[in-house]
Amino acid sequence: MLMKPLVSILIPAYNAEEWIADTIRSAIAETWQRKEIIVVDDGSTDRTATIARRFASNGVKVVSIENAGAAAARNRALQLSQGDYIQWLDADDLLAPDKIERQLAALREVDSRRILLSSPWASFFYRTRCARLVPTSLWQNLSPVEWLLRKMGGNLHMQTATWLTSRELAEAAGPWDTRLTYDDDGEYFCRVILASEGTRFAPEATVFYRSTLSNRLSYIGTSDEKRDALLLSIKLHIQYLRSLEESERVRKACLTYMQNWLIYFYPERMDIVAEMQDLAAKLNDRLEAPRLRSKYAWSKPILGWKPAKWAQMVLPKLKESSLALWDKAMCRLETRKTVDIPPNSARLREPRNREASHASLVAKDPS
Repeated sequence: MLMKPLVSILIPAYNAEEWIADTIRSAIAETWQRKEIIVVDDGSTDRTATIARRFASNGVKVVSIENAGAAAARNRALQLSQGDYIQWLDADDLLAPDKIERQLAALREVDSRRILLSSPWASFFYRTRCARLVPTSLWQNLSPVEWLLRKMGGNLHMQTATWLTSRELAEAAGPWDTRLTYDDDGEYFCRVILASEGTRFAPEATVFYRSTLSNRLSYIGTSDEKRDALLLSIKLHIQYLRSLEESERVRKACLTYMQNWLIYFYPERMDIVAEMQDLAAKLNDRLEAPRLRSKYAWSKPILGWKPAKWAQMVLPKLKESSLALWDKAMCRLETRKTVDIPPNSARLREPRNREASHASLVAKDPS
């Protein structure tokens, strides 16, 4: 009888003391028994490493390195791992207990290690029972070119923890790009998909993505470093897709992709705008000046472009912060004191206007 594959759950962490215990618990709770859990503390200045080391009796390995960024921490975790499959897990996110088991069950006997496994994901603040699944066209079995076309043409993405990657695929894709302080995961999994034979979607598996506030890695703000990283990621995305196919639909997807991101550079970084116009010209087209959503466009003639753009970028964040604070307050009123993610996450798969029904999650250090 063949031995079941070993799965490495790899958790890069930086100043995540508020969340790390719950994230590690969700990894420990995975029903797939052959697993190793490795936490790489990326030079945190808070109690992240101390809290993580309290789980040593559960077989959790914690390694601390000098602060070098998320990509470097992920590369170190991968170097330390021994698994046949790799499960990436950010330090504030959660896995449903049967996530890994359901994904591996989706493999067929004839499948090679070049099949990339994916799963649904739902965002939440503090209480997972309030999480909602919002399906996209990426939530199905797709060829590499079709996946990239849908991602770039539809401005879509998959959360990092949704993937379960074989070591063969991880080695073929190469290390995480440490130049990318923004969208390092988007660029990395494009390379994984390029090396794959396609994605296999496991609809019964679930990942919970915690929506934190503006200090999260996925927030650009006014950072020129992140803008430069985003430009590099955009160029690489276009290069990867065009390496698979040169066609009119690829050209349109690349142009749409650039157009969707242009507002993050305009008008603060006109040098990047000019560079993106050069990219568009090579695709025999031209990008239009960014447009504000109708909710904010009315203020442009009165306030000017920059204040109107600021409103479009910042006000949704303020609303999100208010919702997060409310959810935190409600979470504190809950009586449950331990991580509670029911094994059967099927009830989450409801229309987005219906509330999901997972139990709340309250952090509690292990005794």
